[in-house]
Amino acid sequence: MTDRSTDHPPLPGRPGTQKVGRAAGDPQAVDAGEPATVALPLVAAVARGVALVVVLPVRLLWELTAAVGGLVRRHLLEPVGRFLRRWLLAPLSWAVRRLLWLPLVWVARTLLWLPLVWLGRGFAWAARVLVWVPLVALGGLLAVVGTALGRAARWLFWRPLVWLGAVLTPVGKFLWRGVGLLGGALSWLAGGVWRMVRGLGRLVVAAVLGAWHTAGRLLRLLYRLLLRPVGRGLRWLWRHTVHPLARGARWVWSVTVVPVAHGVRTLWRATVAPATRWIRRSVLDPARLASREVFSALGLRR
Repeated sequence: MTDRSTDHPPLPGRPGTQKVGRAAGDPQAVDAGEPATVALPLVAAVARGVALVVVLPVRLLWELTAAVGGLVRRHLLEPVGRFLRRWLLAPLSWAVRRLLWLPLVWVARTLLWLPLVWLGRGFAWAARVLVWVPLVALGGLLAVVGTALGRAARWLFWRPLVWLGAVLTPVGKFLWRGVGLLGGALSWLAGGVWRMVRGLGRLVVAAVLGAWHTAGRLLRLLYRLLLRPVGRGLRWLWRHTVHPLARGARWVWSVTVVPVAHGVRTLWRATVAPATRWIRRSVLDPARLASREVFSALGLRR
């Protein structure tokens, strides 16, 4: 088939090499050939096992999936697609186009678009003839009238005003200088008045503050010399006269009145309260119920 030679150089681990090395009596050749003889067949066996266990099932599964998919597409999907396209989609598209789309297009074009076009053309013509052309003519007339009025105002008003301004400028400068001098005099006078008022205010404030401080010192001196000794005397008198009497009265109250009140309350609860409760439950409540029933029977009470 090809002209290549299939001869390969002998590997280090082949039996011929081992025999030659042993025949020559070289111990190094024997030691070098033994690892290769053990390693290469082991690697090849592991690779073949991996290929047989992993790659071959995946490849078989892929081929089976491809074959099943081709059969499904060829014998199921394509016939179903041709049937649907020929007997369902084509008639449905023809019916939609002929019965729905073309009538809708005709209706939209005839009943909507053409009237809108005619109406738009009518509005455009009316706007052009009735609005735009009169506005353009009126604008031209107003421009001419405005130009004429501007020129008349320039000759009748602007030039006289310019001349009057040129004449009155020196007078205005003189009046401005007079107003400036008057303003300076008024500002100097106002400053003098302000300084006088500020000096009087300072004097008044100083007098008020001095009177305030003097009154404060007098009041503090009065408090130290009169009020505090009187207060201390009253507090000493209260502690040594009224306070012991009040404590004695409270002790007398707690010793005499309080036990009597407790005894009266206990006696009331033991005698009067049970009698009152028995009279209410045994006499008054039955009498009230009986009178209510009697009045209800006679119709005097609802």
